[in-house]
Amino acid sequence: MTSTHASLQAFVTQPYQPQPALSANGQSFPKLTVVTPSYNQAVYLERTILSVLNQQYPNIEYFIIDGGSTDGSVDIIRKYEPYLAGWVSEKDKGQTDAINKGFRLATGDFVAFQNSDDVYAPGAFHRVADAWRMAPETDVFFGDMYITDEEDVVLEEMRAPSFCAECQIYEGMQVFNQSLFIRRSRLEQFGLLDESLRFVIDYEIIARLGVQAGVRFRHVDGFWGGFRIQPDAKSSNIAATVGIQEHQRVKERYEPMLRTSLGASFWQRYCRIRKLMTFVLKGEFGYVRHRLQLRQGRS
Repeated sequence: MTSTHASLQAFVTQPYQPQPALSANGQSFPKLTVVTPSYNQAVYLERTILSVLNQQYPNIEYFIIDGGSTDGSVDIIRKYEPYLAGWVSEKDKGQTDAINKGFRLATGDFVAFQNSDDVYAPGAFHRVADAWRMAPETDVFFGDMYITDEEDVVLEEMRAPSFCAECQIYEGMQVFNQSLFIRRSRLEQFGLLDESLRFVIDYEIIARLGVQAGVRFRHVDGFWGGFRIQPDAKSSNIAATVGIQEHQRVKERYEPMLRTSLGASFWQRYCRIRKLMTFVLKGEFGYVRHRLQLRQGRS
């Protein structure tokens, strides 16, 4: 395990120590709102909370929307209540409803959601702020993502190329919600998350924004978040059924809105080559070799 990977474990387990308001040193910080939907995830929830608070970001708004947990989650939330913008624990209609409930409370310039079994990586929020200062017109910032096990050991790295709406539709998810911030005004303009979906809510909102004229995406190098593989996760239980069905629904909904005359077969080949060349040109040969080996292993 590299020292970078080991630092993720330390970061999400390090007790939170509130610090005096950090000096901005003449820099401005966009207000970031994070929403964590949670239901009976006490075993992981505290690490999610710590991954937000330990960012020590000077302009953060954090909501936890719990669905009425009975496993001790509320005790964990109460422990951190002084540092939250708000929280509830009440029956809801599921994950998407909970996230939207938090987004309706949000006052941040950019909003994000981090599930209660996933985490942010060290420095993620400051990366967003740095990127915003360089390109304040951006509507969607996104970074790279770790895949971790139940103990926050990094199992895999997932690096993202720059955004391409056609690749989002024809190849699949180009942006990871664990490493994603969206301008709140764009959600107000184009709508919150689709509550008819159970699994591909992140894929849908990125596809919806991606096909809109004028919505600006920006990939920022660096690992912002970690997606946890654990036996009770939705990705472990319904990916092969509900996930595939919903993915097809979303693809069919937004494919006609793409501004291209080229077909699916072209874009699927193009997107694979594009992704490969992105990392080759960055000199990330080890990552390219590893991903090609994984692809060959699946074929």
